[in-house]
Amino acid sequence: MSGLRERKKQATRDALSMAALRLAVERGLDNVLVEDIAAAAGVSPRTFNNYFSSKYEAISSRASDRIFRVGQALLDRPADEPMWDAITAAVLEVHAEATSVPPPEWLAGLRPVLSSPSLAGELLKTYVKMQQALVAAIADRLGEGDHGMYPEIMAAAVAAATQVASDHWLRADPPVPLYGLLETALEQLRGVGQ
Repeated sequence: MSGLRERKKQATRDALSMAALRLAVERGLDNVLVEDIAAAAGVSPRTFNNYFSSKYEAISSRASDRIFRVGQALLDRPADEPMWDAITAAVLEVHAEATSVPPPEWLAGLRPVLSSPSLAGELLKTYVKMQQALVAAIADRLGEGDHGMYPEIMAAAVAAATQVASDHWLRADPPVPLYGLLETALEQLRGVGQ
């Protein structure tokens, strides 16, 4: 995203997504309306609807946006870097802000939001999109030719490691930084990528 217009659109998308998540954590997912999210982000409900079809999509977009950034970071890695090292570096680069311990009250509110059956369908769609984006980035990095199942296997492994680390992060008591859990999960998978 290089143009000013694209950056403004992404900033609005990010603000809406963060407002949706923050309000859901504070009030409970079922107690948040699109109008509330729009007001919290300083835009109209119509603007919200230009970006998202529902509050569920707005919340899950944080994960999908992050994985698209992982794909781009992977493509930006040195071409001669081993694949697993490049993937690990890309994932950790995008999650660099996740080195602090979240407040316990934030996690306490986040747990029911992310485990909500209402959000499950949107999170599943996001998971599929995430994997497809990673497959594409891995295949692009490998270059032309038939790579068989390799891109899908690598993407599935990374998605699984990320999901497991996130699940552990949500359940950790006392809370721990997500970054360290991601580092551990990816290191434990290192042999798969070599």
